[in-house]
Amino acid sequence: GAASCPRCCRGPAGWNSAVRFRFAPRRYKGEGVLPASPQKVWECIKPVAGGLRTKWDQNVKDFEVIEAISDTVSICRTTTPSACMRIISPREFVDVVVMKQYEDGTMLSAATNVEHPLCPPQPNFVRGFNYPCGCFCIPVPGEPDRTELLTFFQTDLGGYLPQTVVDSFFPSSISGFYSNLTKAVKALKA
Repeated sequence: GAASCPRCCRGPAGWNSAVRFRFAPRRYKGEGVLPASPQKVWECIKPVAGGLRTKWDQNVKDFEVIEAISDTVSICRTTTPSACMRIISPREFVDVVVMKQYEDGTMLSAATNVEHPLCPPQPNFVRGFNYPCGCFCIPVPGEPDRTELLTFFQTDLGGYLPQTVVDSFFPSSISGFYSNLTKAVKALKA
């Protein structure tokens, strides 16, 4: 099934994947226009070690590159803090991540779960799984200081969480993502 966030989404993600799921994860789509150039938005969200995302995204505690396959493809580990008054314990995700820039200036970060021998499950974390997901930074024609950001999430948080907890977490998490990202890009402009 698909779910959407009333504040930041314009309906469920309308795409399917050829990936076989362990279960049918919910798909979430976020969409918003940010008051900054695509380059500034990208600077805040790009999936690189030492990047800005760990500074502003309350759901990203740490981000590390396990293996750089090329300039645009890497295996990454992301950890998250506990959430929902500690009902959701810290998670870790290991993904293959691809970054791409298109001729029109659109920038893409896409990821999906992968197992990697250099990153076995770590103690004190529940291993979660990201199914095909990503962020698109899209230039707004005629407005160089505005960026449309599309985000797609399909995540199995792992562990034993009631679906009602998961369903309440993701919409507020996506809303917080856009709100905190807006503050981060404004701080970059200053």
